[in-house]
Amino acid sequence: MFGSSTQTVPEAKRVPRHVAIIMDGNGRWAKKRFLPRVAGHKRGFEAVRETVKACSELGVEFLTLFAFSTENWRRPADEVSFLMEMFLRALENEVARLGRNNIRLKVIGSRERFPAGIAERIAAAEASTAANTGLTLTIAADYGGRWDVMQAANQLLAEGCTELTEDALSSRLSMAYAPEPDLFIRTGGEVRISNFLLWQLAYTELHFTDLLWPDFGPAALDQAISSYQSRERRFGRTSEQLPDSERRS
Repeated sequence: MFGSSTQTVPEAKRVPRHVAIIMDGNGRWAKKRFLPRVAGHKRGFEAVRETVKACSELGVEFLTLFAFSTENWRRPADEVSFLMEMFLRALENEVARLGRNNIRLKVIGSRERFPAGIAERIAAAEASTAANTGLTLTIAADYGGRWDVMQAANQLLAEGCTELTEDALSSRLSMAYAPEPDLFIRTGGEVRISNFLLWQLAYTELHFTDLLWPDFGPAALDQAISSYQSRERRFGRTSEQLPDSERRS
């Protein structure tokens, strides 16, 4: 388990070790072009491929993408159905590509409401990439930050825990296998974190862009990382306490 930024000071690397992204704006991208919303989701999937490749080449170790929230079930039924079909096709068709590029796949979130077959595909995809040692790609699907904290607390209760501690709860969160995100990116012009990794984002640097997700690419990723590199990561300390290499003028 990785340490908590509220208990220990993590190393501040120039390239963020863990990038987390809310991919917002597929529907609006399509609407601007008088296309159905599903066309935006298709183009958004291409942006996922480009971002995964760029992060891998930059040396990012963990990339977490918010693909479908617990609240997204409220969307029109035909759109939800299309997203489920696209997710299933991606699990069927993209695993070999991940293997060729030494990328490990993890999927976090509840699997109870997925159509039959998807949970099995997820398990198979995770198993087939488990030994890969490059970038860890995490897809958050039917995921919510509050759900994550609650399921961790319920695990502890089921184990007979009588006193909650930060370490105990953190070790049972969905992403206990990864460090807390260094950089959070949200596309689409919205300025909120929308129930995404609520526990883990305590000391994450936030970057918001008006770009719609289908228009996000390597150049936009470089801009977000450049913004991250311009900030002091103090974790409660003063600027004077930082090593010279971590101070920003």
